[in-house]
Amino acid sequence: MRVLVVEDEPDLGRQLGERLGHEGYAVDLARDGEEGRFLGETEPYDAIVLDLGLPKVDGLTVLRAWRRQEVTTPVIILTARGAWAEKVQGIDAGADDYLAKPFSMEELLARLRALIRRAKGHVSAELSCGPVVLDTRTGRVCVDGLPIELTSYEYRVLAYLMHHKGQVVSRTELTEHVYAQDFDRDSNTIEVFIGRLRRKLGVDAIKTVRGLGYRADEP
Repeated sequence: MRVLVVEDEPDLGRQLGERLGHEGYAVDLARDGEEGRFLGETEPYDAIVLDLGLPKVDGLTVLRAWRRQEVTTPVIILTARGAWAEKVQGIDAGADDYLAKPFSMEELLARLRALIRRAKGHVSAELSCGPVVLDTRTGRVCVDGLPIELTSYEYRVLAYLMHHKGQVVSRTELTEHVYAQDFDRDSNTIEVFIGRLRRKLGVDAIKTVRGLGYRADEP
């Protein structure tokens, strides 16, 4: 899953990028509202973390611009503690959730997971596909109750497919959601990850739809 963080505070931006990356997300970081607006309109994200107090273009203006452009990506806004008017304006402008600074990283992660799940139509933190169960809270993957060790990119591919269970996902789409913007992307490596996942999870866990892509489906 791929996330855009729009945050101008260098330390906080770095901390968010490192922690989200550690949790299995592909992360792009924008340092001002102008860059954030551009990335949000041109790149496919599964969620966006948006600070409202940004240089060049403020966060509310960015958010309103995205919604006018029919960008439907779920957005969590970061506001100053006690800035109730800002929170209300953010929700009215199209934000899906908000968090007041300073905040707990664990709370942000929980809210982010919930936003992504709801956007994909899931209500539980555990995603299942036949004998395969992925716990979005812990990153733990089990097959028939037995834990399976996955690399970071194998996990990203599987998580995206399971969030879109029953849907055909192309190699291009997987590439866009597995790698950050500044990564040297190669869609051919997706086939490698799919092959490894099939060996670890069982060949029936991920189906190939010839000429279209892949689908996580009930066996």
